[in-house]
Amino acid sequence: MDINALYSEWLEKAVVDPDIKAELESISGNYDEILDRFYRSLEFGTAGLRGIIGAGTNRMNYYTVCRATQGLSDFLNKHFDAPSIAIGYDSRIKSDYFSMEAAKVLAANGIKVYLYKELQPTPCLSFAIRHFKTSSGIILTASHNPAKYNGYKCYNSNGYQMTDEEAAETYEFIKNVDYFTGIKTMDFDEAVKDGLIEYMGDEVIDAFLDEVIKQCVNPDAVKTAGLKVIYTPLNGTGNKPVRKILEKIGVNEVYVVPEQEMPDGNFPTCPFPNPEIKQAFEYALKMADKIQPDLLLATDPDCDRVGIAVRNGEGGYKLMSGNEVGAMLLNYLLSQKSKKGQLSENSIAVKSFVSTDLAEVIAKKYNCTFKNLLTGFKYIGELITQLEAEGRADDFVMGFEESYGYLAGTHARDKDAVVASMLICEMAAYYKTLGKSLAEVMDSIYDEFGYYFNTVASYTFEGASGMEKMAGIMDGLRKSTPKSFADMPVTVVDDYKTSVSTVTAHGKTDKIELPKSNVLAYTLVDGNKIIVRPSGTEPKIKAYITAIGNDKETAQKIADKLLADADKLMK
Repeated sequence: MDINALYSEWLEKAVVDPDIKAELESISGNYDEILDRFYRSLEFGTAGLRGIIGAGTNRMNYYTVCRATQGLSDFLNKHFDAPSIAIGYDSRIKSDYFSMEAAKVLAANGIKVYLYKELQPTPCLSFAIRHFKTSSGIILTASHNPAKYNGYKCYNSNGYQMTDEEAAETYEFIKNVDYFTGIKTMDFDEAVKDGLIEYMGDEVIDAFLDEVIKQCVNPDAVKTAGLKVIYTPLNGTGNKPVRKILEKIGVNEVYVVPEQEMPDGNFPTCPFPNPEIKQAFEYALKMADKIQPDLLLATDPDCDRVGIAVRNGEGGYKLMSGNEVGAMLLNYLLSQKSKKGQLSENSIAVKSFVSTDLAEVIAKKYNCTFKNLLTGFKYIGELITQLEAEGRADDFVMGFEESYGYLAGTHARDKDAVVASMLICEMAAYYKTLGKSLAEVMDSIYDEFGYYFNTVASYTFEGASGMEKMAGIMDGLRKSTPKSFADMPVTVVDDYKTSVSTVTAHGKTDKIELPKSNVLAYTLVDGNKIIVRPSGTEPKIKAYITAIGNDKETAQKIADKLLADADKLMK
């Protein structure tokens, strides 16, 4: 590949978006900057596209988005007689522009487009796919990444992200599309006039919220608790739907962080708009000094994930982990549904297999079937779709991932911070009527089931050499299985790439009934665990640690030893 020739071609032909030409002209003669933009094309996978906004094949721009859309159009026209698609977008820079350009390409290929008329959460896109029974869906978002990123996520007709097979076939179509001569497009207004592009009305969002509110378990508790909430949408899509659903269930004291209320893809007060990190709560915590709320809520820009901070009993606020919120929500839903006789004999809850095992112990108490699935909410979406096909949709209690993603109900096939925000507030209100804070509730769960300390260590390996290093680490672990971690013997090794589970004491093996994935899990004595997994979207290997003790101090000591041994593996 001649990088300079590719750069010159783009400089000459990339004329649709003036920002592209201006950026290319600004890096003239700077080979390193040119190389970074053109050394590869953004790859299309099950997470679609994601990259820095800018000029070049390795950036999110008009041409990379429209090329992907042309490839998707070819895929849809191959598999559907009269394909249709739903499109949504968030507050990120150029998300609205990319959504309209994508709609024009799809329309030019004869595909009917349902387009949200304003930014909406990712779960609303999943809902719209099922509402209109479309063949596919697109959401323009980069979730919680910094402002310089954008992304393009594709969904199938079931409302969850494309499967590996669907994404691989679509990518083959994309690779055959020339950036400048292979993209079909048409005038937007003409496509609307011809009925090829149709704006979705408010009734779609109303229908979504109607489904969300059905997940309430104790609506009366909300109305009497006097719950006080500070909410920040982090300049994203959650502002309207989250506030509307909280109003519907009777949470009347919701204070929104003014600096983070309105959509703004620059995220001026939260450069990392990620509810997993405390910095995202900085402005909410400042407000808390005066308002003294029971609860702080933060949803990420596309409102599929939510984080919370709760009173810690010492006058301050504690940021709860995704594992803690998932376990607490599951315990709340199971206990209340059981008490009200709403729990079916075949109820089922689910989580990603890297999330806390505490959830499984809680489910067992209520005779609820529990499943562990691969990381990626599409696998939870697949399970819900299977249950629905079997006439068992009502058996689904909830699913979650440790990365702050939760879903109750079957209205969407992706994580949903709207329904999660509603249930978290309902749960807080219910326990408030009993004189308990959520921090106290979590402590009581630990007292009953043991202290599960979950943490994640990320190891970054930059560049081409980094990818080789990551592959070498995983190969080395497969060739030479660690005998112990933190002086605790490994009792079971699960290799999700070979689908083999091995009991180390006698070498007996079982088949893992999950799709293949490049993941290794080591179970130790007393349920302690290390899971090693390369990231699918970043040059990182992650080590997921589970340490179990009778109390926090004991579990923390075990976790520290496990982390020290994990560090040694990554050298």
